[in-house]
Amino acid sequence: MSTTLIVILAVILVLVGFITYTHFKVKNAKPVENSKKIITLGNKNFKLALKKQVLLVDFWAPWCGPCKMVAPTLNEIAETETDITIGKVNVDHNQDLAKKYKVRNIPTMLIFKNGVEVGRIVGVKTKKAILSEVRSAVGV
Repeated sequence: MSTTLIVILAVILVLVGFITYTHFKVKNAKPVENSKKIITLGNKNFKLALKKQVLLVDFWAPWCGPCKMVAPTLNEIAETETDITIGKVNVDHNQDLAKKYKVRNIPTMLIFKNGVEVGRIVGVKTKKAILSEVRSAVGV
């Protein structure tokens, strides 16, 4: 019985160590540079951006680990998908936009078609999942 207890404690210790390592790795990850095709949005240019046919807006914050994880995926989508415009809203600097669109968790991506919200993606998703959600929301 004492051998079983030692094994269980060792497994728990390894899991706690792994979770701690992963937490600090994500927390201290360097921010990813935005693609030149991604628009930085704020109060002044948000309405203008809504005039785009299909707009995917990422609500994010620089301290958010999952936001850092989804950034490379959004960069890739911006570079490869010419029919989708991607914008990013820093919720720390634009709290009123986050409040207006009822963004409670980040990352949250809102899908707009001709200025109207037609979909919402919350959390980290793969490129395939994001594109699938966007295409189904805009009816393509």
